[in-house]
Amino acid sequence: MTGTAILSRPANFESISIIATEISEQVTVKTVAEDLEVPWALDFAPDGRILITERPGRIRVVQDGALQKKPFAVLDQVISISESGLMGIALHPNFAENGHIFVCYTYQNARGEMRNRVARLTDTNGQGTDHQVIVDDIPGSRNHDGCSIGFGPDGKLYVTTGDAQDGDQAQDLNSLAGKVLRTEADGSVPADNPFPGSYVYTYGHRNPQGMDWHPDTGALFITEHGPEKNDEVNVLAPGNNYGWPEVSGKGRSDQFVPSIMSFTPTIAIAGAAFYTGDQLHPAWDGNLIFAALKASQMHRITLAAPGSGAPDIPTVESSRIMFNQDFGRLRAVAVSPDGYIYFTTSNRDGRGSQKPGDDKLLRLLPVPVGKPFIAHPSRDGSFSLELAPGAYQVAWTAEGYATQAVRVILIGDERIDLGQIKLVP
Repeated sequence: MTGTAILSRPANFESISIIATEISEQVTVKTVAEDLEVPWALDFAPDGRILITERPGRIRVVQDGALQKKPFAVLDQVISISESGLMGIALHPNFAENGHIFVCYTYQNARGEMRNRVARLTDTNGQGTDHQVIVDDIPGSRNHDGCSIGFGPDGKLYVTTGDAQDGDQAQDLNSLAGKVLRTEADGSVPADNPFPGSYVYTYGHRNPQGMDWHPDTGALFITEHGPEKNDEVNVLAPGNNYGWPEVSGKGRSDQFVPSIMSFTPTIAIAGAAFYTGDQLHPAWDGNLIFAALKASQMHRITLAAPGSGAPDIPTVESSRIMFNQDFGRLRAVAVSPDGYIYFTTSNRDGRGSQKPGDDKLLRLLPVPVGKPFIAHPSRDGSFSLELAPGAYQVAWTAEGYATQAVRVILIGDERIDLGQIKLVP
């Protein structure tokens, strides 16, 4: 392994160390923040902030590894009863330029009815301001509200909605309940939606909880709560009907699209994300990671390569269960821009057993194997290490700098050139 170290400011050059540590496929867990109140979803700002929704109506910020005391925003409109409240959050793809943050929450209308809406806030000097309603009057209830949101590769905003405890609404194309919606960021209906003039992208859903897009195919995957059986993982295509309340699970039908995975008894499947980072063992690349509330687990799913199965039904190659009961109920899962998996507990939601420090924001770290290999760059910054084949986490440290992981590399028989490693404070 070779490379060049570039300093962003003067330092004692002799103090620089490039460290390569072999890692296993296993992971360990680090607590990032504690004492959150029912965290539901999170997203990452370009400046390193982590924004987290708390179900009672607050958006909290973790900055430089610390939970900030002052919330980013408090949404007084939110009504939080049972499963309802402030749920999904998504930063606009151009957040660095426009500061727009989108949320999904439950409120009560003038007639006293529970409804859900998507709203936009603007980051003004670190505070959420200028509340604007984007999509309104989505049927809501104490339970089955959906409200996971995210921007797809096409730049559109996708919103999951539950059936609001009325399954018939999921099959009614005139209702926004029991659907996945697709909207422009300004709240207008995209011209290429499958049902002209409608936000509806797919229908026949009970209570979709998590979503992410396959890193290679761009297909949208969602996780969905079943009734007493058949929690689901579904792969969406525009205009398709996923069956609720007529069918659930993997049963095939000419009318309804089956799930690619189902769980009986139910595990209360929750947040989901594809791993596309470079801080864990390469065996994690492209895996679908999702949390389970009732089962208190995290699942790691390996899918077959695109094109190796039926065109509309990806093949599941393997499924692993992690953290079985270790942290209690698990809710949100997200991959940070620097390649780490973050997840949250949900032990204060009225259905869990609260533990000291709950609820928590946690992060996965690779498990090292053996002693690290260390190189000291020459005066021109160049360095090299002779490493046996394996997966290595490469990091650096220098006097006046904190130790920082760069990325994980997989070394075979060939030599690996890391290129330039810029050492920043």
